[in-house]
Amino acid sequence: MTSLDRVARTVLERRYLRQDADGVVIETPDELFRRVAANVARGEAAFGGDVARIERRFYETLRSLEFLPNSPTLMNAGTDLQQLAACFVLPIEDSIESIFTTLKRAALVHQ
Repeated sequence: MTSLDRVARTVLERRYLRQDADGVVIETPDELFRRVAANVARGEAAFGGDVARIERRFYETLRSLEFLPNSPTLMNAGTDLQQLAACFVLPIEDSIESIFTTLKRAALVHQ
């Protein structure tokens, strides 16, 4: 694995590595990369892809720091939350009626 400098390791520990209920870090950077790679690669199964091969390739890409996904993916992949998107695009027009209609629809989805 490409070595992480002190600042990168501190950021990982404070924001991305899993912690227990007391806030103690319980995951290493390598375990983070394995968790994310395994979770993201699972999507290949829906399209008949080689999940194990994609997992290995993605893990190596993460491990070498050639690519890192967005924060929600690093934090949530392989957890109960599974929220990998950083933002949501909702079709809202510039009117009070449209804004409230969209809010009502979003609330129904989250019930």
